[in-house]
Amino acid sequence: MNSTGDDAEAVDRGSKEVAAEAQMASSDSSETAPAEETLPGVLRMEALNNELTFPERCCLFLSIFFVSYAYVMDAVTRSTYQSYATSSYSQHSLLSTINVIKGVIAAVIQPLVAKLSDLIGRMELFLIVTVFYIVGTIIEASTTNVQGFAVGALFYQIGYISTISIFEIIIADLTSIRSRVFFVFIPNMPYLINTWVGGQVASAVLSATTWQWGIGMWCIIYPFCTIPFIAIMLLVGRRAAKKLPPIKKVQLGSVMELFWKLDIVGIFLLTAVLSLTLIPLTLAGGEDKKWKTAGILTPVILGILITPLFVLWETKATHPMMPSYLIRERGMWAAMGLSTFMTFSWYTQSDFLYTVLYVSFDFSVAAATRVASVYSFCAVVGGASLGLVIFKVRRLKPFILGGLALWLVAYGILIHFRGGTGSGSQAGIIAGQVLLGLAGGFFPYPNLAAAQALAKHGDLAVVTSLILTMNNVGMALGGCVSGAIWTQTLYDRLQKDLAPNTELAAAVYASPLYVVPEYPVGTDERAAIIESYRYIQRLLTITGICLAVPMIAFALCLRNTKLTKHKHTMA
Repeated sequence: MNSTGDDAEAVDRGSKEVAAEAQMASSDSSETAPAEETLPGVLRMEALNNELTFPERCCLFLSIFFVSYAYVMDAVTRSTYQSYATSSYSQHSLLSTINVIKGVIAAVIQPLVAKLSDLIGRMELFLIVTVFYIVGTIIEASTTNVQGFAVGALFYQIGYISTISIFEIIIADLTSIRSRVFFVFIPNMPYLINTWVGGQVASAVLSATTWQWGIGMWCIIYPFCTIPFIAIMLLVGRRAAKKLPPIKKVQLGSVMELFWKLDIVGIFLLTAVLSLTLIPLTLAGGEDKKWKTAGILTPVILGILITPLFVLWETKATHPMMPSYLIRERGMWAAMGLSTFMTFSWYTQSDFLYTVLYVSFDFSVAAATRVASVYSFCAVVGGASLGLVIFKVRRLKPFILGGLALWLVAYGILIHFRGGTGSGSQAGIIAGQVLLGLAGGFFPYPNLAAAQALAKHGDLAVVTSLILTMNNVGMALGGCVSGAIWTQTLYDRLQKDLAPNTELAAAVYASPLYVVPEYPVGTDERAAIIESYRYIQRLLTITGICLAVPMIAFALCLRNTKLTKHKHTMA
């Protein structure tokens, strides 16, 4: 479809008739939608973008990479330390509960980050969330129980996820829609290095000291790594501010006005729905089944009852999480659904992946950390390479569908190679994770670009946050389902395979990373443990591949967007 002028920025529907209908719908929505004020954070980024010289732009992207290198290395190693932390508290099954809490917080914080970045500015918000990152790290490293560790994880997650969101928003501010699929991988580029280095770092730390120091050292390293980014943003931002014409400031003197602008009620309701529904499902099993207790049933029922209230509120809110003109956009809902089920599917098999690799496949600490991170490495390689192809082809949907096909093949391999200490089994799990990672590079970020292509610049941060929110909803769902399967199944299976040694079954369930090494490969006990873990991994991977079915349905509903050299496809 050939287009000129404003039409070149429209979404290509594949036929003139559908394009005409979409153009009319867009025209109607623009006529009926009330004019919205341009917020200070958006205006400052537009001014900063205009002021950046080419060398400064390169320095800014390099500084983003520098900060990203720090938090990616931290994330790669912290996932290993987290497994040891829950084992050291003899509550390893609570790993999924902590991950659900992190997923819920990550989901509900995204819309708040987007709105605050527009209201107070990207740089100002970055400084605030950096404090959360450091405080959470200190709490995790110094606590002596799993409850304190969960509190630290909450603070850390706010800082970590908010930083990722801010970087993605800044990159969207500074790049064209056509090149964005490549540039959004800058914060993920460190996985190319840290996937291989992280294993040695985690192994060296655990052999020389404790997991507490492995986490705690980042409260010193991370702030240092943020200095170049803060410096370049302040330097260019101050110069750009002098050239800004007088603009109408958003009046935030009233606490209630800020309350409504941030949609605090909607965020509270979303937090309640996800927390009350998902967290209890990871706590109901284990040695003592608690499905029928009030402590499990009551929050689940409340979460279900609050869900319609959240939906109703968002339809009536003056500042809802999703702009009104996008509520009727099929492509936006398809992108959100695909984001949700992609992370849902992936986290179902990855939540306990390190433990499975260490116990069932007999990988070393370093090797297990590497294999658990190889998904991210391959996703960056595949996604960044695809970004260059998309820059020329200027289409997204065919690559998204191709990635889904590869996703199914990868899961088939993971179902087959679900445990065993032989070289064939170890090679099989690595191959499955490699293919899953390549597939993961083919559709999550193109899917994000497809959603951004439907938004106005003033709504870019909100749309970005919505896609990232749905990613984290999927993370919470994946943690919930994997935790439910783990707690409801593994303990009973260990009791069966290790019978009559019920004490060993309980010990392995509570602290596998400390107990299992006492039974090397070749012993009857280790063989029975491996069989139990093979069984649980089979359930997790089959669940993951089943979740690919709705992914395909949502992908088919995406708009086949034609990308342009402009920053946004809508005026």
